Amino acid sequence: MTAPDIHTRWLRGVSAPGAKVRLVCFPHAGGAAGTFHGWAALTPPEIEVLSVQYPGRQDRLSEPCPATMDELADAITSALLAELTDDLPLALFGHSMGSSVAYEVARRLEGIPGHSLTRLIVSGRTRPRLAQELAPRPVPTDTDILNHVRRLDPEGAALYENPMLRGVIMPALRGDFGLLAAYRPAHLHRLGVPVTACGGDSDPACPVEDLSAWSDVTTEDLDVRVFEGNHFYLTPRQEELVGFITERLL
Repeated sequence: MTAPDIHTRWLRGVSAPGAKVRLVCFPHAGGAAGTFHGWAALTPPEIEVLSVQYPGRQDRLSEPCPATMDELADAITSALLAELTDDLPLALFGHSMGSSVAYEVARRLEGIPGHSLTRLIVSGRTRPRLAQELAPRPVPTDTDILNHVRRLDPEGAALYENPMLRGVIMPALRGDFGLLAAYRPAHLHRLGVPVTACGGDSDPACPVEDLSAWSDVTTEDLDVRVFEGNHFYLTPRQEELVGFITERLL
């Protein structure tokens, strides 16, 4: 019997009856839940894989993008608490912007009865910077955003050269980049769970040496894993990455 799909306003995935842990995945800026399509087929039945669908894209295109990280993280946390009513342990995985979102959701979930957090896995981004470390930046222009996207994903950036597609895709990118430009937490909350940091060995946005900074957000162990590839290494290295995550969760 095929397991039923999970499709709510915020969460997408495939139900895994009998799972021992639930992996919730957070996409990059401009990205959607479909980024993690196929992960469930690469994981054993002990892991249920869900992905978060942010507002402002695909079937949520008509919804405004959250203006702040707090607004986004609060809404996702509320959705997780409302929609995941069992006591299955949670692990969070985020890529790029999703790393910061996953961290913010993790710190909100800690200590809530019935929703035990087991691990935070981050990818392609250094840990959040405080205002005293890096001042908030002006909201980037569309030109700034597209130049950055071309730098990180030269092949994928071809989508943005199509005027019709650009009109559909840009609102989410614009909203996400504006959110990130303003995101500077007042302090770093140290999670009481292990953190795993992953990255590509030729990522221009997150050099390998920056991954170790995630040790500042945990009282437990940090382990770092580097894969061959650029900022979007997780696409060609999907099977290798999911296998590595599986080892960390089971």
